[in-house]
Amino acid sequence: MKAHYSHDWQVPPAQAMEIQRELAERVSRRDEVGDVRLVAGVDISAPNLQGVARGAVVVLNYPELKLVESQVAEKAIEFPYVPGLLSFRESPVILAACEKLSNTPDLILVDGQGLAHPRRLGLASHLGVLWDKPTIGCAKSRLCGEHGPVETEPGKSSELTDGEETIGAVLRTKANTRPLYISIGHKISLETAIRWVLNCCRCYRLPEPTRLAHLAAGGQLKAERMPNAKQLRIRLNL
Repeated sequence: MKAHYSHDWQVPPAQAMEIQRELAERVSRRDEVGDVRLVAGVDISAPNLQGVARGAVVVLNYPELKLVESQVAEKAIEFPYVPGLLSFRESPVILAACEKLSNTPDLILVDGQGLAHPRRLGLASHLGVLWDKPTIGCAKSRLCGEHGPVETEPGKSSELTDGEETIGAVLRTKANTRPLYISIGHKISLETAIRWVLNCCRCYRLPEPTRLAHLAAGGQLKAERMPNAKQLRIRLNL
């Protein structure tokens, strides 16, 4: 899966912010998700002592959510840590992992922000625009915005707002656990993004695509979870 658009990654922070503003204008907030047979999750590990991070992508079939493919890539992180510019640190290694995919997902869940970002272009939106694919931001913590309390029942949510704009939702995916911060990535509405996150949850706080991507990025995803090619063809009726 290759990017449809590209730009320089090693740029000064001020130029990076300008790139974000330009790409934010391309983000689609409309539902453009078709028939979903393959759903992906992406995540990245923290850099090691040598500054090398591992980007991971997993592809699951839907609705079974069984692992179809997993790819990783390792790259040195060159962009400095600047709040709000994490996509410039993380995107290159994620893009490198996704270029190895032999299966093209219909929907991608990203461990990071989408529109819930000061310039409305977090990692999920950045990647979605570059891939021109439907993406969802599924973050563990809040970057910006305010929200009210979230009921403890799974499936309950509260709007995440920045001024008068709704930029996401705070979603309870499992009882007695911290909620997730869901936002539009690209080519999807917030309501549909929430529904897909819940559809992809299986007894854990994190939806399966990003949960398994997190394990893959940490080198903890077991190979025996992946079906062989014959099983995959039967499952997808290929």
